[in-house]
Amino acid sequence: MEKIHFIDNNGFFSATARALLRDPKILLLDEATSALDNGSEKIVQEALERAAQNRTTLVIAHRLSTIRRADKIIVMENGEIVEEGDHESLMNVQGHYFNLAKQQNLRQIEEQDEELKLENKEITKLML
Repeated sequence: MEKIHFIDNNGFFSATARALLRDPKILLLDEATSALDNGSEKIVQEALERAAQNRTTLVIAHRLSTIRRADKIIVMENGEIVEEGDHESLMNVQGHYFNLAKQQNLRQIEEQDEELKLENKEITKLML
């Protein structure tokens, strides 16, 4: 099995581990994956989903990939609830959540394009 190393700059991982050792009935995750790249986010998200089983979990997130599989998603704007439902129902409504998903998908595509450009530059340097 491949070892994965995380830099725990803000103490998130150690604080989460300590909280889970207490086996809380309610788990609150506030922007738990916001500082992670997409690959690390996926790994951490899978671990958090396992940790969330059999307990109430409240997740505060701007990255929709973090909350996509939640039983219930509440979309807020200016402190007011504007939509609620699961991912599929909110996408079908094509409201606030749908628009956020489109924006984030476009940003993700742009980030991937930038990563490819950087990789291509590195490959070009190696070939010279």
